[in-house]
Amino acid sequence: MAEISNPSKYLGNELNYLQKVLEGESWSSTGGSWTISLEQAFAKKFGMKHAVAFNSGTSTLHAALEAVGVGPGDEVISPAITVIMDTTATIHANAVPVYADVKPKTFTMDPDDVARKITSKTKAIITVSIYGLSPDMDPILAVAKKHGIPVIEDNAQAVLSYYKGRLLGTLGDVASFSFENTKHISCGEGGLIVSNNEAIAEMCRKIGGHGFKNLKADEGRIRLTQDVFQNPNYKRHDVLGWNYRLAEFNAAVALAQLERVDELVDLRIKSANILIDAMKTCDYLIPQELPDGYVNSFYTLGAVYEGVSSIGVSWEDFRKAYIEAGGDGIYGAWSVPYLEPMVANRQFAKRCPWVYEKISYSAGLCPVAEQIQPKIMQFKTNYRDVTLAEKKADILRTVIKKFASQ
Repeated sequence: MAEISNPSKYLGNELNYLQKVLEGESWSSTGGSWTISLEQAFAKKFGMKHAVAFNSGTSTLHAALEAVGVGPGDEVISPAITVIMDTTATIHANAVPVYADVKPKTFTMDPDDVARKITSKTKAIITVSIYGLSPDMDPILAVAKKHGIPVIEDNAQAVLSYYKGRLLGTLGDVASFSFENTKHISCGEGGLIVSNNEAIAEMCRKIGGHGFKNLKADEGRIRLTQDVFQNPNYKRHDVLGWNYRLAEFNAAVALAQLERVDELVDLRIKSANILIDAMKTCDYLIPQELPDGYVNSFYTLGAVYEGVSSIGVSWEDFRKAYIEAGGDGIYGAWSVPYLEPMVANRQFAKRCPWVYEKISYSAGLCPVAEQIQPKIMQFKTNYRDVTLAEKKADILRTVIKKFASQ
């Protein structure tokens, strides 16, 4: 077997499993075994009853929203600091995005604002673990239970993160994970939901699998009995569904990554802590706060940059100096979703005009998020060797020292 040209990223059974997929009789997730193996292994790892694989961490969200009963005109609450996908998945379900503000030190959704935003139309809450850190789940779950609202955990950036000793992915009604290229478990593109609710898991699978009626919470094959399936009188579909299935190739790579997930997460945590130690040498890089009892799996290391007021150096100039000294590119936080042109200019309204006729968003909706978003710096943690993280931390110290001497 050929040597892999990217050994720093794929050090496990990826090539071996891909070879087995190629040698197998079926490359389809509807007839193969790798997707099923991934689902079973993931469910076992998280101690959940059901897991359903998808082709992305966005299709998981859309399917989850539809599966819990979200429909046209319903409201879905999500945080004001997150990727656009929580918004677009809501719009895919013809529902109305409602934004909760965030806590300034953790960047996660503010439970008090979640409670303020609930109305009679609220049909789901999407909690997002930003950069690997859980929001304060207990008060969110309590208010959701009070109003009978399902909670969807968006854990695209959080694998083996913990909230007060409890594993993220096990707290809400359904949880979504992403296997996109930069994530803890990566296979290019992919995602997965877990749930202890059989009805939700089954509906997720049907929504992601063209609505085939014989799909079940733990069964992704559609051709169970050949004589029945090939009969011209057989009726196949009882639910409106999309093609969100995960390919066997991606499932094989994700399974190999899952086998090493503890090691991969541990490397990100160690890398983040090395960089956090470097940040202690200044007062203007303030890492995302880690509350007691939480474990952050550090998809990336988020920090608020206060260098403009502290040392008179702009966000852009500090980033440039770090890169020129040999550091990796620093990412900014995504724009607050409702200020993205697609939302602010109401382009989304074309999706379902009668639902969105009176829906519009403007600046000032979530002031904390709007205030801290331009200041956030995301530092890379996806190092497969802590010595490289140590080198980047030394570079960061050098840049901090440089500006201190000016």
